Amino acid sequence: MDSYEQFLLALKQKLDYDLSGYKRKQMERRINSLMGVLGFADNYDEFVEAIRKDEQICHRFLDYITINVSEFFRNPTQWEVLQNKILPQLLSKEKSLSFWSAGCATGEEPYSLAIIMEELFPAQKYSILATDCDHGVLQKAKEGFYLARSVQTIPDKYVYKYFLTKGDRYCIKDELKKKILFRNHNLLRDEFPKRIDLILCRNVVIYFKEEIKEQLYFKFYDALRPGGFLLTGSTEQIIQVKKIGFETVTSFFYRRPLL
Repeated sequence: MDSYEQFLLALKQKLDYDLSGYKRKQMERRINSLMGVLGFADNYDEFVEAIRKDEQICHRFLDYITINVSEFFRNPTQWEVLQNKILPQLLSKEKSLSFWSAGCATGEEPYSLAIIMEELFPAQKYSILATDCDHGVLQKAKEGFYLARSVQTIPDKYVYKYFLTKGDRYCIKDELKKKILFRNHNLLRDEFPKRIDLILCRNVVIYFKEEIKEQLYFKFYDALRPGGFLLTGSTEQIIQVKKIGFETVTSFFYRRPLL
């Protein structure tokens, strides 16, 4: 066991942070970079103790290793497929639809989904669960404040309808915030929700080892209702589709077959 592996073990034992499922090269490079900035060089033992004792260093560490890149209506083609092909198949007068944005970062994805539902399918009852393992970004998502550049990908009519302007920032209106439940959730450790109609997990599993990716896809499959859909990121095509049980609908959209 080399020094980096010992560091991962110490993190898990002392702080309950398990980074073993992430690709080593990417994660090791990020951690070593932060250690250099903070003055720890290659001393993993001192760094673990600092994370454990210093809340500021701990928060900085978690913020740094967590990849939090998001934007409203990211990958527009995927949103077009979602609103024109996928969501119409899920519409139901009998039940409320259940959506899950897994790895929601600062909230742009679940808010985008809520806007689509309100605009195109206003009669449909639905709920959106938005989760992330980073407490800091979840708090930002709940607050719903965004800089002007963040809303440039949103049609003007939606900005006027769903945002309030406060100085140089835009704030999601409370009516839309109420549609979303934000919750802390670790994909590698926590139990998955059940009976979901649509899961959006984009640009998250790309950072995990191949065997961890496969485990997560099996768990996403189990989390879906029969007939439910999974949307992955634009660089995250599932290779073993049939092995997991999914049907490929179109690029990056996968369906759990009906019974």
